[in-house]
Amino acid sequence: MIPGSFEYYAPRSLSDAVKYLSAHKDDVKILSGGQSLLPLMKMRLSKPGYILDIGRIPGLDSIAEEGNNLIIGALVTHNQIEDSELLKKNCPLLPQTATTIADVQVRNRGTIGGSIAHADPAGDWPPAIMALDAEIKVVGPRSERWVKCNDFFLGLLMSVLEPDEVVTALKVPVTGNDKTAYLKAAPRSSGFAVVGVAVRMAMEASGVCSQIALGITGVADKAYRANRVEQMLTGKKLDSKLIEDVATESTRNVDVIEDINGSSEYRAHLTHVYVARAIQAAMQS
Repeated sequence: MIPGSFEYYAPRSLSDAVKYLSAHKDDVKILSGGQSLLPLMKMRLSKPGYILDIGRIPGLDSIAEEGNNLIIGALVTHNQIEDSELLKKNCPLLPQTATTIADVQVRNRGTIGGSIAHADPAGDWPPAIMALDAEIKVVGPRSERWVKCNDFFLGLLMSVLEPDEVVTALKVPVTGNDKTAYLKAAPRSSGFAVVGVAVRMAMEASGVCSQIALGITGVADKAYRANRVEQMLTGKKLDSKLIEDVATESTRNVDVIEDINGSSEYRAHLTHVYVARAIQAAMQS
């Protein structure tokens, strides 16, 4: 499998990258880790005339703490997140999620910015950052802006990114004593989530759930928040029966997809199972 011909450019600054995007925005793709783009190009499912490699732009591969937030550069790899002591201490949901992504080779090369920009409806990062109420930094020729993650994903491989814009960073909160977990069901061959559930919750000493956020992937044409489940569990003392009963609400009013991995009925049932399991795993974390 050989990709079509293309012009390759590797800028050394973000401003040069944005200029190149603006000049070729109708026929350009951004190369970050390449773990999503290159397979598509090799299968000729994507045939861009221009490739913009942002891997040499300095300042996009760091993880830093700023006040009550953590700033993660777009070029930070899944492996960096998995191994980061700063994130394990201050935002463990991200390392928990990173450990489930594909295999070691992919985690060594793939980047969080590239994954988010790709907007795969079975990707692992979208539900995790939704559960964290993260913001995504987008830079273009006219301005730079922070986009709330719940507004970023529009549909199958679709986001609010304009053709001449690039994701440069992610902002997540320091989660303190919050309990978190990420669980997914995935075929061993690909590692993509048939269902993936990210949980962030705050528990009182009495066992009452004072706050909960649930991000779900693999179920619809984009990741989403299980708002109904969140509402039904907030302020309640959690037990197994309540969690299992409420988990059935996680696909209410959702157009559940079906594919070679299962029917929509099967996927909905699996979602209910994994929502309950993820909440219980978070409670024990």
